[in-house]
Amino acid sequence: MRKPLTLTALFAITAFFIIAAARPQPPAWKPLFNGKDLTGWKHVGPGSMTVEDGLIRTHGGMGLLYWTGGKLSNCRLRVVFKMRDHNDNSGIFIRIPIEPREEWMPVHYGYEVQIDNEPEKSKEDDYHITGTLYSLTKPLAKPGKPGPEWNTMVITLDGPHTIVEVNGVKVTDYTEGQPVPERKFDFEPQHGTRPNEGYIGLQNHSENDVVFFKEVSVQPLH
Repeated sequence: MRKPLTLTALFAITAFFIIAAARPQPPAWKPLFNGKDLTGWKHVGPGSMTVEDGLIRTHGGMGLLYWTGGKLSNCRLRVVFKMRDHNDNSGIFIRIPIEPREEWMPVHYGYEVQIDNEPEKSKEDDYHITGTLYSLTKPLAKPGKPGPEWNTMVITLDGPHTIVEVNGVKVTDYTEGQPVPERKFDFEPQHGTRPNEGYIGLQNHSENDVVFFKEVSVQPLH
Protein backbone atom coordinates (compact mmCIF):
# COMPACT_ATOMS: atom_id res chain seq x y z
CA MET A 1 0.00 0.00 0.00
CA ARG A 2 1.38 3.37 -1.05
CA LYS A 3 1.91 6.03 1.56
CA PRO A 4 -0.27 9.15 1.17
CA LEU A 5 1.46 12.26 -0.15
CA THR A 6 2.62 14.73 2.46
CA LEU A 7 1.36 18.29 2.42
CA THR A 8 4.82 19.42 1.30
CA ALA A 9 4.71 17.09 -1.69
CA LEU A 10 1.18 18.17 -2.58
CA PHE A 11 2.19 21.84 -2.44
CA ALA A 12 5.24 21.12 -4.65
CA ILE A 13 3.13 19.31 -7.27
CA THR A 14 0.50 22.04 -7.25
CA ALA A 15 3.14 24.75 -7.62
CA PHE A 16 4.70 22.89 -10.55
CA PHE A 17 1.42 22.79 -12.48
CA ILE A 18 0.63 26.42 -11.68
CA ILE A 19 4.04 27.54 -12.98
CA ALA A 20 3.71 25.33 -16.07
CA ALA A 21 0.26 26.74 -16.84
CA ALA A 22 1.47 30.33 -16.38
CA ARG A 23 4.49 29.87 -18.66
CA PRO A 24 3.88 31.72 -21.94
CA GLN A 25 3.12 29.38 -24.83
CA PRO A 26 4.93 29.80 -28.17
CA PRO A 27 2.91 31.49 -30.92
CA ALA A 28 0.92 29.18 -33.16
CA TRP A 29 2.16 28.12 -36.59
CA LYS A 30 0.25 29.71 -39.47
CA PRO A 31 0.00 27.64 -42.68
CA LEU A 32 0.84 29.53 -45.87
CA PHE A 33 -0.22 26.57 -48.04
CA ASN A 34 -3.81 25.44 -47.56
CA GLY A 35 -3.26 21.90 -48.86
CA LYS A 36 -5.84 22.38 -51.63
CA ASP A 37 -4.66 24.96 -54.15
CA LEU A 38 -2.15 27.76 -54.66
CA THR A 39 -4.26 30.56 -53.22
CA GLY A 40 -1.87 33.25 -51.96
CA TRP A 41 0.97 32.10 -54.19
CA LYS A 42 2.25 33.24 -57.60
CA HIS A 43 4.69 31.64 -60.03
CA VAL A 44 7.38 33.44 -62.08
CA GLY A 45 9.91 32.10 -64.56
CA PRO A 46 9.94 28.83 -66.55
CA GLY A 47 8.13 25.69 -65.47
CA SER A 48 5.26 25.64 -63.01
CA MET A 49 3.88 24.31 -59.74
CA THR A 50 0.68 22.34 -59.22
CA VAL A 51 -1.15 20.80 -56.27
CA GLU A 52 -1.53 17.02 -56.45
CA ASP A 53 -3.02 14.93 -53.63
CA GLY A 54 -2.58 17.82 -51.22
CA LEU A 55 1.08 18.42 -52.14
CA ILE A 56 2.79 21.18 -54.11
CA ARG A 57 4.66 19.55 -57.02
CA THR A 58 7.43 21.13 -59.09
CA HIS A 59 7.44 21.00 -62.90
CA GLY A 60 10.34 22.06 -65.12
CA GLY A 61 12.21 25.24 -64.40
CA MET A 62 14.13 27.17 -63.33
CA GLY A 63 11.21 29.07 -61.79
CA LEU A 64 9.91 30.32 -58.46
CA LEU A 65 6.61 30.04 -56.63
CA TYR A 66 6.47 32.86 -54.09
CA TRP A 67 4.05 33.73 -51.32
CA THR A 68 2.24 36.98 -52.14
CA GLY A 69 1.16 37.76 -48.58
CA GLY A 70 4.03 40.14 -47.90
CA LYS A 71 7.52 40.14 -46.44
CA LEU A 72 8.49 37.93 -43.51
CA SER A 73 10.88 38.77 -40.68
CA ASN A 74 11.61 37.74 -37.09
CA CYS A 75 9.93 34.38 -37.57
CA ARG A 76 10.44 30.68 -38.15
CA LEU A 77 9.54 29.16 -41.49
CA ARG A 78 8.77 25.44 -41.47
CA VAL A 79 8.82 23.56 -44.77
CA VAL A 80 8.13 19.82 -45.08
CA PHE A 81 9.31 18.34 -48.39
CA LYS A 82 10.41 15.15 -50.12
CA MET A 83 12.26 14.30 -53.30
CA ARG A 84 10.57 12.08 -55.87
CA ASP A 85 13.83 10.33 -56.71
CA HIS A 86 16.80 9.39 -54.54
CA ASN A 87 18.04 12.95 -55.05
CA ASP A 88 16.40 16.00 -56.62
CA ASN A 89 17.23 19.70 -56.68
CA SER A 90 15.10 22.55 -55.37
CA GLY A 91 15.37 25.37 -52.85
CA ILE A 92 13.56 27.65 -50.45
CA PHE A 93 14.14 31.35 -51.04
CA ILE A 94 14.18 33.88 -48.21
CA ARG A 95 14.94 37.59 -47.73
CA ILE A 96 13.85 38.55 -51.28
CA PRO A 97 13.78 42.36 -51.09
CA ILE A 98 10.93 43.06 -53.54
CA GLU A 99 8.09 41.05 -55.02
CA PRO A 100 9.69 38.82 -57.69
CA ARG A 101 8.96 39.42 -61.37
CA GLU A 102 11.43 36.86 -62.74
CA GLU A 103 13.53 33.98 -61.44
CA TRP A 104 17.05 35.45 -61.21
CA MET A 105 16.47 38.51 -59.01
CA PRO A 106 15.75 36.31 -55.95
CA VAL A 107 18.99 34.40 -56.61
CA HIS A 108 21.17 37.51 -56.51
CA TYR A 109 19.34 39.64 -53.95
CA GLY A 110 17.82 37.04 -51.59
CA TYR A 111 19.12 33.72 -50.28
CA GLU A 112 18.39 30.23 -51.52
CA VAL A 113 18.31 27.61 -48.77
CA GLN A 114 19.41 24.68 -50.86
CA ILE A 115 17.70 21.33 -51.37
CA ASP A 116 20.23 18.93 -52.93
CA ASN A 117 21.82 16.06 -51.01
CA GLU A 118 24.40 15.21 -53.68
CA PRO A 119 25.90 18.44 -55.09
CA GLU A 120 29.10 16.59 -56.03
CA LYS A 121 27.19 14.94 -58.89
CA SER A 122 26.90 18.35 -60.56
CA LYS A 123 30.55 19.23 -59.73
CA GLU A 124 29.58 21.39 -56.75
CA ASP A 125 30.86 21.16 -53.17
CA ASP A 126 29.44 21.11 -49.63
CA TYR A 127 28.55 24.81 -49.87
CA HIS A 128 25.74 23.68 -52.18
CA ILE A 129 24.19 20.95 -50.02
CA THR A 130 20.74 20.75 -48.38
CA GLY A 131 20.29 23.35 -45.64
CA THR A 132 23.08 25.72 -46.67
CA LEU A 133 22.66 29.25 -47.97
CA TYR A 134 23.51 28.25 -51.52
CA SER A 135 27.25 28.65 -52.23
CA LEU A 136 27.71 30.90 -49.17
CA THR A 137 27.75 28.75 -46.01
CA LYS A 138 29.48 25.51 -45.13
CA PRO A 139 27.17 22.88 -43.57
CA LEU A 140 27.51 22.12 -39.87
CA ALA A 141 25.92 18.71 -40.61
CA LYS A 142 24.37 16.80 -43.51
CA PRO A 143 21.04 15.43 -42.21
CA GLY A 144 19.07 15.56 -45.47
CA LYS A 145 17.09 12.39 -46.23
CA PRO A 146 16.86 10.96 -49.77
CA GLY A 147 13.58 10.46 -51.61
CA PRO A 148 10.96 9.45 -50.95
CA GLU A 149 11.51 10.18 -47.23
CA TRP A 150 10.06 13.37 -45.78
CA ASN A 151 12.33 16.17 -44.54
CA THR A 152 11.43 19.01 -42.19
CA MET A 153 13.35 22.25 -42.60
CA VAL A 154 12.99 25.09 -40.08
CA ILE A 155 14.48 28.44 -41.07
CA THR A 156 14.80 31.07 -38.34
CA LEU A 157 14.91 34.69 -39.49
CA ASP A 158 16.00 36.77 -36.49
CA GLY A 159 16.99 40.21 -37.74
CA PRO A 160 20.25 39.69 -39.68
CA HIS A 161 20.68 36.20 -38.22
CA THR A 162 19.66 33.10 -40.22
CA ILE A 163 19.56 29.60 -38.74
CA VAL A 164 18.59 26.53 -40.76
CA GLU A 165 17.74 23.19 -39.19
CA VAL A 166 17.03 20.06 -41.22
CA ASN A 167 15.29 17.18 -39.47
CA GLY A 168 16.10 18.74 -36.09
CA VAL A 169 19.82 19.19 -36.82
CA LYS A 170 21.43 22.62 -37.28
CA VAL A 171 23.03 22.99 -40.71
CA THR A 172 23.48 26.77 -41.05
CA ASP A 173 24.12 29.55 -38.53
CA TYR A 174 24.89 32.77 -40.39
CA THR A 175 24.82 36.46 -39.53
CA GLU A 176 25.03 39.19 -42.15
CA GLY A 177 28.60 40.36 -42.71
CA GLN A 178 30.33 37.07 -41.94
CA PRO A 179 32.89 36.01 -44.56
CA VAL A 180 31.75 33.85 -47.48
CA PRO A 181 33.77 32.07 -50.19
CA GLU A 182 34.53 33.59 -53.58
CA ARG A 183 32.05 32.89 -56.39
CA LYS A 184 33.00 29.78 -58.36
CA PHE A 185 30.27 29.74 -61.02
CA ASP A 186 28.40 32.48 -62.87
CA PHE A 187 25.06 31.04 -61.71
CA GLU A 188 25.98 31.53 -58.05
CA PRO A 189 24.49 34.54 -56.24
CA GLN A 190 26.11 37.92 -56.17
CA HIS A 191 27.52 38.74 -52.74
CA GLY A 192 26.10 41.46 -50.53
CA THR A 193 23.94 42.13 -47.51
CA ARG A 194 20.37 40.83 -47.61
CA PRO A 195 17.46 42.63 -45.92
CA ASN A 196 16.11 41.66 -42.51
CA GLU A 197 12.69 41.06 -44.08
CA GLY A 198 11.68 39.76 -47.46
CA TYR A 199 9.47 37.55 -49.59
CA ILE A 200 9.83 33.77 -49.53
CA GLY A 201 9.44 31.22 -52.31
CA LEU A 202 9.89 27.64 -53.50
CA GLN A 203 12.06 26.76 -56.49
CA ASN A 204 11.26 24.43 -59.35
CA HIS A 205 14.69 23.59 -60.73
CA SER A 206 14.34 21.40 -63.86
CA GLU A 207 12.24 18.74 -65.56
CA ASN A 208 14.46 16.05 -64.04
CA ASP A 209 14.14 17.42 -60.49
CA VAL A 210 10.76 16.77 -58.89
CA VAL A 211 10.17 17.83 -55.28
CA PHE A 212 6.92 17.73 -53.28
CA PHE A 213 6.04 20.19 -50.50
CA LYS A 214 3.52 19.11 -47.86
CA GLU A 215 3.71 22.09 -45.51
CA VAL A 216 4.83 25.70 -45.57
CA SER A 217 4.10 27.42 -42.24
CA VAL A 218 5.31 30.49 -40.37
CA GLN A 219 5.61 31.20 -36.63
CA PRO A 220 6.46 34.62 -35.13
CA LEU A 221 9.52 34.59 -32.89
CA HIS A 222 7.72 36.52 -30.14
